[in-house]
Amino acid sequence: MAIINDTTLRDGEQTPYVAFNTKEKLQIAQLLYEAGADELEVGIPAMGKKEQDDLKEILALNLPIQIMSWNRATLSDLDESLKCGLKAVDLSIPVSDILIDVKFNGDKNRLLKELEKVVIQAKKENLFVCIGGEDSSRANLDFLKEIMTLGKELGANRFRYCDTVGILTPNTTYENIKNLSSANLLDIEMHTHNDFGMATANAIAGYEAGAKSANTTVIGIGERAGNASFEQVLMSLVRLLGVKKEINSNALKSLIKTVSSASNRRVDANLPIIGKNIFCHESGIHVNGMMKSKTAYEPFNPDVVGLKREFPIGKHSGSSTLIYHLQLLGIEPNIQIVQKILPKVREIVTNRKKVLSTKELKELYLCSLDI
Repeated sequence: MAIINDTTLRDGEQTPYVAFNTKEKLQIAQLLYEAGADELEVGIPAMGKKEQDDLKEILALNLPIQIMSWNRATLSDLDESLKCGLKAVDLSIPVSDILIDVKFNGDKNRLLKELEKVVIQAKKENLFVCIGGEDSSRANLDFLKEIMTLGKELGANRFRYCDTVGILTPNTTYENIKNLSSANLLDIEMHTHNDFGMATANAIAGYEAGAKSANTTVIGIGERAGNASFEQVLMSLVRLLGVKKEINSNALKSLIKTVSSASNRRVDANLPIIGKNIFCHESGIHVNGMMKSKTAYEPFNPDVVGLKREFPIGKHSGSSTLIYHLQLLGIEPNIQIVQKILPKVREIVTNRKKVLSTKELKELYLCSLDI
């Protein structure tokens, strides 16, 4: 079992300068479900009436997946979630000494008593309860086990291991999650941040070590450097870990476009999984290989994520690229002419720093025939 609990509509919207309106939230929720998310974390009811109204509208979509809210582990926050009609909650507590000092003046007993009180109430309401361990990656593992033991005794369902400041490496992630999951206390959910560029890698390492779930955000938006990317985690589960999931390429493409527009964040051309240039092959050696086998230099076909393969005519192009494009234009090229114009192609591209169009290639080739 490998669950994706996407938090684009909660942690993703906490990205500085990002704010989704109600229409955008509904579109994103629907598309996340269609694209393969198993659960959604959709907001913070304690923010007030507008946030609660949006949560109610998302619930009214009646998506056949679990919808969760984020809460501080307080009775007042829990009550706001109950008012919305939510059936699943994340109850967040600080678990590192650093944040326990900041938020509870170092009083772990008070923290545990408050958590106990809120979990008991949540279970009385028959809610799915995830205990969110804020700053787990800087916490003592024995203390995390103490919290998970308490959670299990109270009927909690999951523990969220949060790399709140993004300091984990995949190896450390694996060791820590293996340690915790081996205790057989609560199912573990990964919540990873990208401060050192390892959020997705750490999420996958968590799955490999026994975590059952991971939080993601579309195109990796989120506080500071962002979170583990939904599309990267989804494709890694399917293609690298062998998880049985259908990839809806149309929904994924629409989801990326919607979130990119709503968050005013561009999708870089070389962004893993969905960047438009990651299926562009310019190197002559690579193009030659791709002509012989479409798996030569690609881990999966571009149509899986709604993209197309391209062979730009650039500085590093070889004869195979020119022949490919000329044939598409209905020309059966003379190999000697192709080899003759290849240096000219490279010179033009280098000088103007822009690839040749197929029209320009055709003109260059035909002109060379007359010489």
